[in-house]
Amino acid sequence: MRKSGLAAAAGLGSLVLLLTACGGSSGTSSPGTTSTAQPAAQGTSALLNGMPGPGSTVLHVQKSDLGYVLALTNGQVVYVYDKDSKGGTPTCTGSCAAVWPPVTGSKPVVSPADTGLGTLGTVTVGGIKQVTYNGMPLYTFKGAKVLTTKGNGIGGMWHVIKLSKDNINSA
Repeated sequence: MRKSGLAAAAGLGSLVLLLTACGGSSGTSSPGTTSTAQPAAQGTSALLNGMPGPGSTVLHVQKSDLGYVLALTNGQVVYVYDKDSKGGTPTCTGSCAAVWPPVTGSKPVVSPADTGLGTLGTVTVGGIKQVTYNGMPLYTFKGAKVLTTKGNGIGGMWHVIKLSKDNINSA
């Protein structure tokens, strides 16, 4: 009996350490509210053994024709929409979202190669979690080729998130 009690205590201690190391807090958000994550520069703690967990959306600083921008790891540049408000519900829905698909995922994280970025989070709309950067919902431009920024400036309302080479970890 004593051995199994010690084993259970050791297992529980390991679980607590694992949850602490992985940022094991759970948050909830109601429809249309923002659930902010940790600053993107610290988001690498959400990566387990260098791999993102289930439901993760990994963002990465990549070089485009406009310089360094925030993009998905597949090279799709992400955009913010001027009609959205920080911490508010995304306004690009329906036919707008057909051209500007929302970036979705329950656990946004930044690539371990990047540093000094803003805060990643999510906003829940209709049961779908849309990724946010500094409280602004993120979108991609449908049909855009990898690392192209042709959506930047469309209608004077769509913008890439410009960053710098300093956001790339050289270590």
